[in-house]
Amino acid sequence: MKRGLYILVCVCCVCMGMKAENKWDYLVNRNEIRIGWGDQLFESLVWHNPTSIVTTMPLSYKEVYHEDYHYDQHIWIEYQWRFKHWFSLGGMFDMSEVHWADVTRNGAGVEIERSPGHYFYNLVFMPTIRFTYFFHENVNLYSGLGFGIGINGGTETDGWGRHTDVGAAIQFTVFGVSANYKRWFCTVDFGGLYSLKNTNTIFMASSRIINVGLGARF
Repeated sequence: MKRGLYILVCVCCVCMGMKAENKWDYLVNRNEIRIGWGDQLFESLVWHNPTSIVTTMPLSYKEVYHEDYHYDQHIWIEYQWRFKHWFSLGGMFDMSEVHWADVTRNGAGVEIERSPGHYFYNLVFMPTIRFTYFFHENVNLYSGLGFGIGINGGTETDGWGRHTDVGAAIQFTVFGVSANYKRWFCTVDFGGLYSLKNTNTIFMASSRIINVGLGARF
């Protein structure tokens, strides 16, 4: 009985080895490039259109509200070069935008004026690293980290009247999965992207929780 179980385990291991992709094959095509989309779910849930209207002020009082938010989500591109079968280093560029209208209301909540065309954008440039801890001919599992700069600009101005500001940016992939077909692959990542100047100036928080991408190795 024990001998039979031992033989069965050996056969299973051999079969898995035949199906699994040799980890050293990744060093043949060291270059990897992918483009993708990331969500702005947190922003749309937390910074959506305000619903409270001031009703206690006199009719001559004016207050500006932001309305009609539109989130363009994240578009990104990333390059990686594999040093070892489990470690790669590269860089990423990410872009996202938010558009809205400024609406002026009186104290009774009646709209007086509407000014469309307001927006801000975030551009992120950062080096990235990736750790791949599971290899298969069809599926890889990995985690990653990136640290760089975030550039915020648009129609808004900060306390010094500047339309553009720069802060630190960090991106992490807690869990990522890659489905492979020859040199082509698609990915789904779960993590987050943050960009801030200081505790009072936050460009992005909990953004890009979910990412999907398409890429090629060469």
